[in-house]
Amino acid sequence: MTITQPDLSVFETLESEVRSYCRGWPTVFDRARGSRMYDEDGHEYLDFFAGAGSLNYGHNNPVLKRALIDYLERDGVTHGLDMSTSAKRAFLQTFQDLVLRPRDLPYKVMFPGPTGTNAVESALKLARKVKGREAIVSFTNAFHGMSLGSLAVTGNAFKRAGAGIPLVHGTPMPFDNYFDGTVPDFLWFERLLEDQGSGLNKPAAVIVESVQGEGGINVARPEWLRALAELCERQDMLLIVDDIQMGCGRTGAFFSFEEAGITPDIVTVSKSISGYGLPMSLCLFKPELDVWEPGEHNGTFRGNNPAFVTATAALETYWADGSAMEKQTRARGEQVEQGLIAICEENLADVKEYRGRGLVWGLEFHDKDRAGRVAQRAFELGLLVETSGPESEVLKLLPALTITPDELDEGLRILARAVTETA
Repeated sequence: MTITQPDLSVFETLESEVRSYCRGWPTVFDRARGSRMYDEDGHEYLDFFAGAGSLNYGHNNPVLKRALIDYLERDGVTHGLDMSTSAKRAFLQTFQDLVLRPRDLPYKVMFPGPTGTNAVESALKLARKVKGREAIVSFTNAFHGMSLGSLAVTGNAFKRAGAGIPLVHGTPMPFDNYFDGTVPDFLWFERLLEDQGSGLNKPAAVIVESVQGEGGINVARPEWLRALAELCERQDMLLIVDDIQMGCGRTGAFFSFEEAGITPDIVTVSKSISGYGLPMSLCLFKPELDVWEPGEHNGTFRGNNPAFVTATAALETYWADGSAMEKQTRARGEQVEQGLIAICEENLADVKEYRGRGLVWGLEFHDKDRAGRVAQRAFELGLLVETSGPESEVLKLLPALTITPDELDEGLRILARAVTETA
């Protein structure tokens, strides 16, 4: 059988060297449905990446696609700045009825711009405006986006170096279990806050991910998150939860912080809020924090009405009964965990540990280069997986929430083979 090589010439000669995902998956993708992607030559790939978490309901979800096509065919408004539109109203009402009210969350909704880093920038800006302070505390191995404010609270040295200027007003603190349980939680943080000689300016806010995705699938314990919320309240700091990758049901509940029983002051949401991979983000905050002047935080693409349409359809389809969706995600997560346990038992000398929650899992190897080799071999075998962690040492599994048990088993079998064949 003759295997034709994909024509990648225009990407290699014209597109910037900054491109990344296409280097790990050197083919030309042409179409996708559910948890499957197909390249131009018809090769099939099982997707365990789901658009970095922006496709929680799979590629071209038929219910969402139908809603989008109907809206476009009736000449619904596509671009509307932040004008009031029927599509925005439908989303806001549905989000309030199906997400906020059932969880007794009081939040106002801000549309800051279409990407996750837009949401983070607006959250940081609002916190500083409310508190009148500049400093923001983040955590080791955090990732919050690639614009300058977000990079200042991101841990990854490689990504920070790309800024080209000093990244200021951000201070990192140890994430949960950073010292392997040998140091009491927040001992260092609270000591600095209370010591007038510490050099730590009083922070306006603390920003945290309940599960660090890009940082290596580091899972914060509910009790750690509760203690952090209490610390913020004691010390008059706002708590920002970055739920961009872990929200919209990724860990089970709609918001990843629900399990901890906390109510953050500010929450950032993006990735799968549109449900269809269309750019959209939200900044949610308690009403008393809504001190913006009209137009004080602006943006041409805040009103992505096609994204409002698919977001509304996703909420109505999957979150009218959120408990059923959560139960399904947890069941699929247990299936992944069992598959990873089997891989660990087969490769005891190679695997350092597995960890995760819901449908986000990581597999860490003793050899830091191994995760990249496993991902490459998995691609050759028809499975799309990525790596994460400060040295790309963790294999990251992020399948769609709608993936079937059979598809999960298929992917886990391919993954087990890729691990074995890269030993």
